[in-house]
Amino acid sequence: MTKTAEIVTFRLKPGTDPAAFAKAAQAMMPFLDSTGDMIARTLSCDANGLWTDHIVWTNQAAAEAAAKAMFKRPEAEPFMALIDPEGMDMRHADIHLTPE
Repeated sequence: MTKTAEIVTFRLKPGTDPAAFAKAAQAMMPFLDSTGDMIARTLSCDANGLWTDHIVWTNQAAAEAAAKAMFKRPEAEPFMALIDPEGMDMRHADIHLTPE
């Protein structure tokens, strides 16, 4: 089965403290881990304030199920409240090369 990358790019709402956002993102890890399908996650921000949340999942169906379930989780509220929904982009892609 092909592993799937979930790539979400976004900006934070004006005035959001990046450290507070990183803490809210960290609070999502127990849920993501509990799916049993998350392989890895990185969260990065470039010099222009564009954030990328990159999650590797066991497969496409697992990625889609977790994305759908996340919005029902109470710990997602603080995380999502700091993201500017304007311009947010989420996509999934099959992974063809990874370091072994």
